[in-house]
Amino acid sequence: MKKLYCFDFDGTITYKDTMFMYLKFYNPSKFRVQFLKHIPLFILLKLKLAETEKVKKSFIGSVLKGQLQSKIEEKSKQFFEEHYPKIVRENALDFIKNIDRQNTRSLMVTASLDIWTKPFADKLQMNLISTKAEFKNGVFTGNFIGKNCNGEEKLERIKKEISDDKYDKIIAFGDTSGDKPMLKWANEGHYQFFH
Repeated sequence: MKKLYCFDFDGTITYKDTMFMYLKFYNPSKFRVQFLKHIPLFILLKLKLAETEKVKKSFIGSVLKGQLQSKIEEKSKQFFEEHYPKIVRENALDFIKNIDRQNTRSLMVTASLDIWTKPFADKLQMNLISTKAEFKNGVFTGNFIGKNCNGEEKLERIKKEISDDKYDKIIAFGDTSGDKPMLKWANEGHYQFFH
């Protein structure tokens, strides 16, 4: 039986949202200043008066824009080494470790950036589908390649990734409304399964 597993990352596999954690880890003082500056935007976001993608781009860019790709990758490696497996839910880890890799493909599908999620995906032996950071001449532009990987975009990207591959069973795990299209589409959609 050929299976496809689709795992959301933040809050599903992990206990916490990694975006804030990573940006704080990367540059604590800059993070604090920019976090305070972005509070009005975060409030508008909560009230659904601002676009998630714009606020996210603005906040991530305010800390990382203009940084060298090599430095970002080095910091991402350090971030992973410091936080894995501490921030990963134990039952999620047990589940992932027991996946029969023979007839199974596993995807990590996350709105977080590839910058800091790739080491986790690699460690958990999953293909990564994420929001992509744009680099030009080895420097982060502050922009994304394509859309923020959330909601319907998650599902679009999964379909693109698997192309014409056929699976007997598709099983998805998520924990927020941004995972709903993916959960609905799967043969089995598990909401907050590891909580």
